[in-house]
Amino acid sequence: MKMPILRPLFGAALCAALGLALLPAAQAKLPAPTPEAKAKADEAKAKTAWSDKVAAYQLCKSMDRVAARYAQEAKAVGKDAKPATATPACADPGPYQVAATAAPTPPLEAAGAHSPAKTATSPPSGKATSAEQTGTPKK
Repeated sequence: MKMPILRPLFGAALCAALGLALLPAAQAKLPAPTPEAKAKADEAKAKTAWSDKVAAYQLCKSMDRVAARYAQEAKAVGKDAKPATATPACADPGPYQVAATAAPTPPLEAAGAHSPAKTATSPPSGKATSAEQTGTPKK
């Protein structure tokens, strides 16, 4: 007599075993983020925190408006409204300010072979001769 119920269970057990066997291979380590990526992530985190503060401020103001309107309408109808619960004042986070971060400095190279050229401070040509520029007499 065949047992048809064992076939699906065997297939599921085989898939689970293969999945567990391949799990360590799937856990690769990511490279360390670059300074630019870190700065961008920090900026995004700061902006998210600010927007959370703005949302909390807007919610606080909205709750204050609803409570004031409820009290006003209750008074107009003649109901006895309980006094509002004392809550801290809504704190306005103000406009978003970009965090002042120092520009990342590139690594110093030992030979300087790949360093960019210095910025020119004067035009490359002038009226002075080479001898006048170097301070040596003409021959």
